[in-house]
Amino acid sequence: MTASSETIRVFIPLTIRKRNGRPKILPPDDMDQRNGRAQDPHVLRAIARAWSWRRQLETGTASTIQDMAAAEKVSDRFVSRMMRLAYLSPEVLEHLVIRRVPPALSLNDLVAVADQPWAEQMDMVFELSET
Repeated sequence: MTASSETIRVFIPLTIRKRNGRPKILPPDDMDQRNGRAQDPHVLRAIARAWSWRRQLETGTASTIQDMAAAEKVSDRFVSRMMRLAYLSPEVLEHLVIRRVPPALSLNDLVAVADQPWAEQMDMVFELSET
């Protein structure tokens, strides 16, 4: 079989490693780190959980934060604090989730930034400064 002139081949150099007994596909080394820091998987998981909890409240799947906390076996204070991540600005979420740019803050500090106005969040999360 020969490749037709309409066939496009894309080569993406991925590495497969076993983590916890499961295969995990790792991106190329140059994509894995930006600015010398790697994206923290805990940040992505926390954002995913926050959006899941937000959807549960909006759809009526869960009626209270206490219900969600009991289902997850965590405290209601933890759920309400982490749910703030679902209210980060769309621009910050795009950089964190889609572009995988690591934040310059810890997860707890990122939660605190969610209370700030959207216009100020990018500078705070990624330490952008005008120089």
